[in-house]
Amino acid sequence: MAAFQINKGIGRTVEFKGLKAQYLFIFAGGLLGLFIAVVILYMIGINPYVCLTLGLGSGGFLILKTFAINNAYGEHGLMKRSAQKSHPRFITRHRAVRSIINTQNQDR
Repeated sequence: MAAFQINKGIGRTVEFKGLKAQYLFIFAGGLLGLFIAVVILYMIGINPYVCLTLGLGSGGFLILKTFAINNAYGEHGLMKRSAQKSHPRFITRHRAVRSIINTQNQDR
């Protein structure tokens, strides 16, 4: 009988340097968008040192914020937070008080 090693990573989420799941995609997409923005600024004719400063500063900010959000909300936190926004905070009833009282009296 052949012996196969079991891959311990099956069923686990994608992780790279501590970034998990959707944060990894946010990070990669942000860096790609930032790179394209710096290239466009350079092609327009803006001073290369300004482009580098802007790119490095924005890249550092993106890195810090992505890791901060990852640590604050965890693996599924952003999905839970966005789902929470779609639920109503209060359940209201738009009926007159008199009709509620009359309905309760008729039930007895």
